Parts: sequence; structure tokens; C-alpha cells
Amino acid sequence: MICHLSLLVVFNLFVFQCHGGCAEVDSMTEAVAGEGFLLGCISCKKREEVSARATVDWHFKPLGVEDFKPIFHYEHPSANIMDEDFRNRLEWHGTKNSDIQIGAIYIHNVTFNETGTFRCTIHRTLFLRQYNENVTVEKEVELTVVAVANRELTSVVAEIMMYVLIVVLQLWLIGVLIYCYKKISEEYEAREAHKALKAQAVLAKDNCDGVQLE
Repeated sequence: MICHLSLLVVFNLFVFQCHGGCAEVDSMTEAVAGEGFLLGCISCKKREEVSARATVDWHFKPLGVEDFKPIFHYEHPSANIMDEDFRNRLEWHGTKNSDIQIGAIYIHNVTFNETGTFRCTIHRTLFLRQYNENVTVEKEVELTVVAVANRELTSVVAEIMMYVLIVVLQLWLIGVLIYCYKKISEEYEAREAHKALKAQAVLAKDNCDGVQLE
């Protein structure tokens, strides 16, 4: 029973990796001037089987400014940069079809002027059986642009723990597979031995019956 449950867990892990399940992860918030930066924006559907169509709008409000300005619009397969300050510096890194769940954009050559608030708005239409449902999701990223990358201790520890967890999980999976292989081999050998003993008993009985008849 343990072996079967463990194999089921292994199978589910592989299925999850193959289908690439959606998970909402917050965007990073610190960029380095002169380098590229990925602005993350993920909005997962509650039901994957429901087909949908979505568009994505990005707005930006510089530090110390009250109003947002539109900078980017995406409607598959077309991307439109709407602000001259970002001309030729924004690139779509989101979902490559109309059923958008990842609305990420990549900023090339980040400048200190990009310090401020970025707002991602996903306009989604869900095609249900009886009707279509319109859903709007907004996510904001408070971006800080620095001269040199500044890794926090917590992020370093989290990264180390992630790799340790991956290694431990892989070792556990290998151990489960070895255990299951040995268990199945032992059960197979036991069945074969039982069959052999049963066959010998039948043969012995037949010999005894033959002797009595003589």
C-alpha cells in the first residue's frame, strides 16, 4: 500500500511538471540600472478547463507622481508600446496565446527614472456554457532601481533551502523507487516459490495415487 501511494505521488509530480500548472508568484521589486528586468504579472484561472481570452495593459507611475500613464498593451498576437520613454525597451514575456495567464513584460536597459509603481491589468473573458463572464485583475509592482544588486540574506537562505529541498525530494523519490522495486521482486519470488511448492505437492499426490492403484 505504501509503495502504491508513493508511486502515485511520483506520478502526480511528473504530471504537474508536464502540464505546467499555473502558480501566482509575486514579481521581483529591485532592478539594477543599465540591466534588464522582468516585471512579473500572473493571474491564474480558477478552472483550467474553461476557455478564455484576455488582454493585458501596463501602466506606470514614477516616484513622486500621482497619475499613472499607459506604457504597454498586449492583445495576442500584437504588442503595442504606448510611451516614448519605453520605446524599443519593452518586450512581451507572457503567455503566447490569447488565453493569457502570464502578463509579464521585460524592460531592457533599466534607468533610475523607472523607480516607481507599475500596474498590470488583465481583462479576461471566460467562455462559460450559459454566458460569458468578464473579469478584471490588477496587480502592482513597486519597483526600486539601484546601482548595484543588493541580495538580502532572506533571499539567499530561501534559495539555498529551495535547492536543499529539491535534492532531498529527488533522493526520496530514488529511495521510494528502489524500495518498491525490491518489494515487487520479493513478492514475485514468493509467488513463484509458492507455485513451485504447489506444483510439487500436486505431483507428489499424483505419484501416491499411482502407487495405490498398482
